[in-house]
Amino acid sequence: MSDRFDVAVIGLGGMGSAAAAHLASRGQRVIGIESHYPAHALSSSHGDSRLIRLGYFEDPAYVPLLRRAYQNWRSLEMRTRQQILTVTGVLQIGRADSAIVAGSRAACQLHDLPFEMLDPARVAERYPAFGLDADEVGLLEPQGGYLRPERAIMAHLKVAAEGGAVLRFNEKVTAIEPDDAGVTIATPLGQLRARTVVVATGPWIAELVPDLKQVAQPIRQVVAWYQPGDVFAVTPDRMPVFLRDEGEAGSYFGFPAIGPDGFKVGKHCHFMEPVDPDQPNAPVNERDTALLDDFVARRLPGTAGMRRATTTCRYTMLPGEDFLIDRLPSDPRVIVASPCSGHGYKFASVIGEILADLVIDGGSDLPIALFSLAALQRARGRANTV
Repeated sequence: MSDRFDVAVIGLGGMGSAAAAHLASRGQRVIGIESHYPAHALSSSHGDSRLIRLGYFEDPAYVPLLRRAYQNWRSLEMRTRQQILTVTGVLQIGRADSAIVAGSRAACQLHDLPFEMLDPARVAERYPAFGLDADEVGLLEPQGGYLRPERAIMAHLKVAAEGGAVLRFNEKVTAIEPDDAGVTIATPLGQLRARTVVVATGPWIAELVPDLKQVAQPIRQVVAWYQPGDVFAVTPDRMPVFLRDEGEAGSYFGFPAIGPDGFKVGKHCHFMEPVDPDQPNAPVNERDTALLDDFVARRLPGTAGMRRATTTCRYTMLPGEDFLIDRLPSDPRVIVASPCSGHGYKFASVIGEILADLVIDGGSDLPIALFSLAALQRARGRANTV
C-alpha cells in the first residue's frame, strides 16, 4: 500500500483543524479525520467563547507563543473574512498577592505588556457589574478579549480544504500502526497510509496513545449564561472578560453578553470530576448550578440576573497543567498534540503552526520545550511526591 498522504491529522477540533490548515497551506498532502461532525459540542471546543490574554499568570514562558497566536488569529480573520478575536480587555480580580493577579502582573512586567491596576472604587465606577472586597484589586490587561471557537474551527477547516486537504467526518480512527514505510490508519471504512500522523483527539487521546492513559484525565466542565436585570451592565464595553481568584476556593472566569442568553460564567475545573470520554457528560444538576449561582450573587452583584442556559464540556488535564506537543519516543512519525489542561484554546492558531513545523521540519523555532514528554514526566514525578 503506497503513501497517499504526507500527514494524517486525527481529530479536527481546535488544535487539529488548525494543524490541517497550516499543513495544507504549506503544500502538504493532508487528510483530516474527525469522529464527529465539524465544530461539535461533545468535547472541548464549543460554548461560543474562549478567553485570550497576553499576561499569562500560569507561566510567563507562554507569552511569546501568545504573541504569535494573536498574529495568526488576525491572519485567519483576514483570509476568511470572519471576526474571530474581539478585544474587550481582561479584568483579573483578587488579592494583590493572589496567584492570578501577582502572576499576571509579573508576566506583564517581564514582557513589557501594558496593564492597569484598579482599586475597588475604580472598578465599581468603570465596571459596575463587579463587586470587590476592600482588600482586592483589579488588574486590567487591555489587549485581552475572547475568541469564537466554533467559528474559528470552521475557518481553519475552510483554509485546509482550500489548500487541498481531504476532510472526513463521522469516522472514528480505531488504530494507528507505524511500520518501516509509514503509518497505517484504520477506521471502520478501511485503511489509509500516511508518512506522519498528528493525534489531536482531546479527551480521547489515550485511546490511540495508550502511554497517556495514566496521565491524561478528562474532566467535566460546566458553564452557565445569565440574563441580567440591567442589560447595559454586561455589554462588552462595560463588562470585560474576567478572571477571579478565590484563593483556596479556586478561580472563576466569565464573559460579557455576546449573545441572546446574556453573560457567561464558569469555575476553572469545576469539581474536577473525571469522565469517560466515550460516555455522554452527566447532565447539569442542582449542585452545578448552585455553585455558579452563588458566585454570580456574591461577585457580580451589579447584574441581578437569572440563569438562562447551561452546558457541559471537557478539559483533559495533565500533571502540571501544561500542554503536550511532542513526537512519541517509540516512533517519531506519531506526533501528539495537546491535551491542554483547560487553558489551551487561545493557542490553537499557533499550535497549528507548531505542528506543521514538526511535521515538515522536524522541529520548531517557537518555544515548546515546556510541552515535551520529558517535561510531562518531570511534572508527573513532582505530583507523585506531593
